[in-house]
Amino acid sequence: MTTTLNIQAPKDFHLARDVCSYGYFLLAPNHWDVDKQHMLRVLEFEAGPSLCVIDQPKDRVRARFDRSLDRSEQSSAKTQITRMLCLDTPHEEIKAFHKVDPRWKKSGAGRLFRSPTLFEDVIKTVTSCNVTWPSTVNMNRRLCEVCGRKSPSGVPSFPRAQKLARTRVGTLRGRCRVGYRDQRIIDLAKLFSKGQIDEHWLENTATDDEVFKFLVTLPGIGPYAAGNIMQLMGRYSRLALDTESIRHAKAVLNMTGTDNQLMKRLKAHYEPFGDHKFRSYWFELWEFYQSKAGPATTWRRDATATMFTSANLSK
Repeated sequence: MTTTLNIQAPKDFHLARDVCSYGYFLLAPNHWDVDKQHMLRVLEFEAGPSLCVIDQPKDRVRARFDRSLDRSEQSSAKTQITRMLCLDTPHEEIKAFHKVDPRWKKSGAGRLFRSPTLFEDVIKTVTSCNVTWPSTVNMNRRLCEVCGRKSPSGVPSFPRAQKLARTRVGTLRGRCRVGYRDQRIIDLAKLFSKGQIDEHWLENTATDDEVFKFLVTLPGIGPYAAGNIMQLMGRYSRLALDTESIRHAKAVLNMTGTDNQLMKRLKAHYEPFGDHKFRSYWFELWEFYQSKAGPATTWRRDATATMFTSANLSK
């Protein structure tokens, strides 16, 4: 027996566009099937993981699982899928974004793909800092293969916080190849597994300033990582600027100056977009990537490790 779930999709939701909108859709255990234009993803449940295939027949999101889910698991699955696809982002919010930045109205872009859980987004952000994209791809693949649980189909999940909290530093560094991030990943996992991260407060009730101030107190989370985690919470009022932003400032926005000057000019450039400034920044960046590598809906996960390198982006 297997389970199929149907979730009502917002009228402005488009699976291919909204999945292939942020780089994490290319990181294991996410898998975008280019040929079938649907998403494969292992979701975690207390009793064990399950692989699901997500597509969009007409006005609904459909998720087909490789085993039967009980009622509690079905509820959890809907919550995880809703978060991953930003299905709870209201149409009015997308319209507000298009009003301040009409460049993206025609395409309908506004939702950014993220993970089913905040914990996974935090760890994925840690694996994306101070490293090349090929290494980020490899780290996440190895984390799943080494520390994840396998679904009935034999596909590994992203490891749960409880598992990573108990994992040895040597395993993360040697087998998962996370480098200096090993202890930080364990420390973050312990905070999540012990319930010391108030996720409801972070995602729903705190102000953006409060969230940012809290995030930078976490192990391995600096200003860039905090800004990125905030947008993964649906908080787009802050930028996440790094060396890639400097490249974008020079190559796309034709800005000049020192790195510090460029950072200040970037912040000033996106300030008019207000609460949507990260969206405006990101879709500019994403448009540039697609100009180099073709539409994101055609990107194959196993080929991305060589696609996004400094050499290719500078051609």
